Formats: sequence, structure tokens, C-alpha cells
Amino acid sequence: MNPLSRKAIMKVLANDGVSQTGIDALENAGFEVITTKVAQEQLANYINSENIDVVLVRSATTVRKEVIDACPNLKIIGRGGVGMDNIDVAYAREKGLHVINTPAASSASVAELVFAHLYGGVRFLYTSNRDMPLDGDAKFKDLKKAYAKGVELRGKTLGVIGFGRIGQETAKIALGCGMKVIASDPFMESATVEVPFFDGQSVSITIDTISKEEVLSQADFVTLHVPAQKEYVIGKDEFSMMKDGAGIVNAARGGVIDEVALIDALDNGKLAFAGLDVFENEPKPAIKVLMHPQVSLTPHIGAATGEAQDRIGTELADQIKSILA
Repeated sequence: MNPLSRKAIMKVLANDGVSQTGIDALENAGFEVITTKVAQEQLANYINSENIDVVLVRSATTVRKEVIDACPNLKIIGRGGVGMDNIDVAYAREKGLHVINTPAASSASVAELVFAHLYGGVRFLYTSNRDMPLDGDAKFKDLKKAYAKGVELRGKTLGVIGFGRIGQETAKIALGCGMKVIASDPFMESATVEVPFFDGQSVSITIDTISKEEVLSQADFVTLHVPAQKEYVIGKDEFSMMKDGAGIVNAARGGVIDEVALIDALDNGKLAFAGLDVFENEPKPAIKVLMHPQVSLTPHIGAATGEAQDRIGTELADQIKSILA
């Protein structure tokens, strides 16, 4: 018998959306899933008026103390993704709410986006894709010469700052590309990364972590995989430690890189390029960042693949069913 069939149907509000696989899994377990987008200022009223038991968010909706206090019948707050900085987690748990997330579901998608930015940077895809429509017919040879100094990632050193799930997933791709991987993480001394292949075989490599300063000074490219911080992780001093002509990618959280210092490092030639999926001032990034020709840009889409969203939806559904059913 369905575990919810003897009592009132519980309601799940997926305010920032959830995949169809997640909806199906919850509905099959007897939950009602609502995907109406409720404005932030109306969230508490909607939760109460519609008797919502579970609210699911991504990065757009926040669930702060005032919402938690205003919704005494709320049972679960779920975050489809890794970071929960848009939820007052400790306070919610003090009030007896379950707070859940999906830390592993989007790791592969974020890691692949990091490499999209890296490959784009070393082969000038950002600018060449804009120059070719304008001058590709008239100045083909000039453009060919201008973009003829690309470099290979193979044989280069990738520095990973923050060596949790996503950092390790990024390391897998790097190792598969023939890169050396070095990593910094204050919470671990080493990690064993298993690089899988299509035929079921795999190779395991243990990577000992080193200091952030060592990573910055040795890496040809740096990728950040850290949570939101009160202070910059990478600022003017850190950029000065990096190799001349290095590249940096941030697909973690906006505000961990000092964007003013980043633009200065690009303008003075210290850095060759940057790839940004997250920004200090989302959803209105700084114009200097958006317009800079050496910055590859994506609008916070690290986890935005069909596969990742399916995994997120399924994992959230499994956790909700386990808690409530």
C-alpha cells in the first residue's frame, strides 16, 4: 500500500523547478508536487495558505529565518545542488526542520563546464567566435595568424583549490586529459581519485594536498571549488603568486574572486584568460567583467544539464520519501 494513502496527501513546492524524474518519483510515492513559481516576498504566505510540507529551491529562492518562523508546519527544506548559503540551515535544524541537498548530483556537470572554459581559453574560442562572423570572409588569414598561438592542456598543471566532490570530479577529467593535478584543501591531507573509462576499467591516483600558495605558484591553470566565503579566496596578492600567462576558472560561488583584481591581472598581462560561471553581483554582474575580451562567461549554469537535473530530482525525491513516508 502506498505509505501516504491513509493520511492527507503531503505537498511539495518546487519553487525553482525540479526535473520530471523527480516529479514522477514523488507523485508515484503519493506526494503532490507544485511547480508554481512563487515570488520571494509571497513565499511564506503561499506555504501557509497551501499547506506546503516541503519546499525545494535552487539558487534563486532564499529560505531565511523569517520564512522559517512564519511557516511552523513546514517539514523539509531541500536545495537542488551543493551550496546551501541561500538557506539558514542551522536555524532551520534548530527549529526541527530537515534540511537536505544533493552534493554529488551535479559534480560531473560542473567539472565539464570548467573544461569548456579551459579549452575555450587556450584556443581563443571566446573572441574567435565573435571575430569570424564579422571578418571571417575578408580577413581569414589575419585571424588565422592572430589565433595561431594556442596551447595544449596535456602536460600542463591544473591547480584545484577546494578538493571536495566537484574538485575531485574536475581532477578526473584533468588526469584523463594528461594533466598533472595539484590541490589545496584545508580539510583534507589527501584524496584518492578514481578515473573511470568507458569499458568499466579505472585508474586510481592518490593526490596529496599542498598549500594554496604552492598551488598558485605551480599551476598553469587554477580552478576554484570552494563554498561562499566572507573574504576573497583569490585577490590581488594571490594573483601575484600565479604564473605569468596563467588562466583561472570560477564555477563555484560568486565573491570568492576579487573581480577588480581579476580585471587588473588580465589587463596587465599577468593572466591570459578567466572563465566565470558565477559573479560577485548576481544577477547583475559588473559591466567590466561582462565586456572584457579575455573573460569567458556563462550565466551560473554549472549544474544545468539534463543528466544533473535528473540526478538532483531523483536524489531529492529519495530523501523526501525516506524522511516523510
